[in-house]
Amino acid sequence: MTEQGDERRFGEHVVVRRHEYVAELVLDRPKAMNAVSTVMARSVAEACAHLAGDRDVRVAVLTSTHERAFCVGADLKERNSFTDADLMRQRPVARAAYTGVLELPMPTIAAVHGFALGGGFELALSCDLIVADRTAVLGLPEVSVGVIPGGGGTQLLPRRVGAARAAELIFTARRLEAAEARELGLVDELVAEGQDRTQALALAGRIAANSPVGLRAAKRALRLGHGLDLRTGLEVEDAAWRSVAFSGDRAEGVAAFNEKRSPRWPGE
Repeated sequence: MTEQGDERRFGEHVVVRRHEYVAELVLDRPKAMNAVSTVMARSVAEACAHLAGDRDVRVAVLTSTHERAFCVGADLKERNSFTDADLMRQRPVARAAYTGVLELPMPTIAAVHGFALGGGFELALSCDLIVADRTAVLGLPEVSVGVIPGGGGTQLLPRRVGAARAAELIFTARRLEAAEARELGLVDELVAEGQDRTQALALAGRIAANSPVGLRAAKRALRLGHGLDLRTGLEVEDAAWRSVAFSGDRAEGVAAFNEKRSPRWPGE
């Protein structure tokens, strides 16, 4: 890891930039359209571990430096040289990258343009929200090369679009243009070409104005409660409420409301 001002580099291909309370996690392997190699996967996991431990980060935004791609998925050129043993050794490294994004404790937003395919789309699906511009092309083509989505796609996609629609998209391996992706709910906000990063950072800024303690607890309740029966889900929600009810943020939020001023969140 190297550090310069508000920017930290994790290996050669991943950068974390700070915009006050928003952290930008940048995929920076432009010569390979951000194809996820073993080295890059390890860097993504390391950057996520760093962000997870930073209590000052209220929102994280996943972006790309490549003009025509968010991320094209696994590095198939690298994998073409793998033995079966190599592939097995890489598996936990790859999984750590995807789960690193998925398990970030703060709200996360993916800013997508161009190709977001396979593992690239799975990185976006690992975020809470996806902002895409009109050049975006999304899909999970893994069955067309003899594997399955292994970065969370078979579990995350049906949570967005339902089991039958996810099955159709995964079984056909087809790619979706931005307009259809928005219509089906694969992305949450569709913006003008070239505006995905700008709009995602603006959305992150609006979210970051809220209580960091509240944001993390709300994300925890949303994630842990999904798929549970209502009664159990409400218990998850109650536990999250109890974790914030006596916090400094709650006291500051109530005081700021009554004093008609902006809150100054202690973050605890």
